[in-house]
Amino acid sequence: MSDPHSDQPAAPEALESRVNVDAAPLVTSDAAPPASADAVPDAIEAPATGDVITVAVDAPYDNVPPTVLDPRIQHVLEIRQLVKRFGRKIAVKGVSFSMQTGQVTGLLGPNGAGKTTSFYMIVGFIRPNSGGVYLDHHLLTAMPMYRRARLGIAYLPQEASVFRKLTVEQNILAILETRDDLNRRQQRQTADELLEEFGISSIRRQYAYTLSGGERRRTEIARALAIKPKFLLLDEPFAGIDPIAVHEIKSIVLRLSEKGIGVLITDHNVRDTLEITHRAHIIHQGQILVSGSRQDILNSELAREIYLGSNFTM
Repeated sequence: MSDPHSDQPAAPEALESRVNVDAAPLVTSDAAPPASADAVPDAIEAPATGDVITVAVDAPYDNVPPTVLDPRIQHVLEIRQLVKRFGRKIAVKGVSFSMQTGQVTGLLGPNGAGKTTSFYMIVGFIRPNSGGVYLDHHLLTAMPMYRRARLGIAYLPQEASVFRKLTVEQNILAILETRDDLNRRQQRQTADELLEEFGISSIRRQYAYTLSGGERRRTEIARALAIKPKFLLLDEPFAGIDPIAVHEIKSIVLRLSEKGIGVLITDHNVRDTLEITHRAHIIHQGQILVSGSRQDILNSELAREIYLGSNFTM
């Protein structure tokens, strides 16, 4: 068995699959970007009139700790008036919100509401017709994903994004090797820390294609953290994994929040998402109609009418 701290060259598979940071995002696999599920067919006609309803936010709820941040190191991701048209159809019309490091934010809504299109504009898959995405007041909208990653925006897709022919350890090292601020020894040390933190040290030499859904998800999140992100964007993190793994992922998200990482989640599993968010936004017909804490959302008649249903409980 080889020494995980040796300075031997990376395995051939690692060399072949190493991320090209000048051509691809740092935290995705070589799979094609997902197409927006709610883009063209679920787009809507010209905007209806009516004011956006914003529900006041109370203190963070029961099992989510308050976000206590040092203002000297706080960062803000701001979404300003995003609009996306597909021909004569308008899929997203003026989506705006902001979040800070240490905050877990949910982006929710029914199928065809514009949620996925909005999320992909924030990620960088889709270019908006107007509006912008800002990190600490710096415009990111025209930046490719690899540049956003270097600035601290990590993305984890719904689809499996591990490099299947690499081991768990090699998956993490493939990203760490792109960091110019770390030498080889520091890269190995950081990999060890991530493997230990996410409970995958015991499977470090296991090939990614053999992993369970929960193990794969933990590997993907550990790999995303290899770039030291300020914000992590999670696309359907609870999809395709068993209830035990869902619980593990929720615990991980809360730990990331405690470490000062902002997490934006979009997921169809509204109950699990609301359970860990400090704030959530519900999109309907291309607009954010309700925003607030979990209790705000649960108390909103509009949220129940357009999304949750009258009998929804937590």
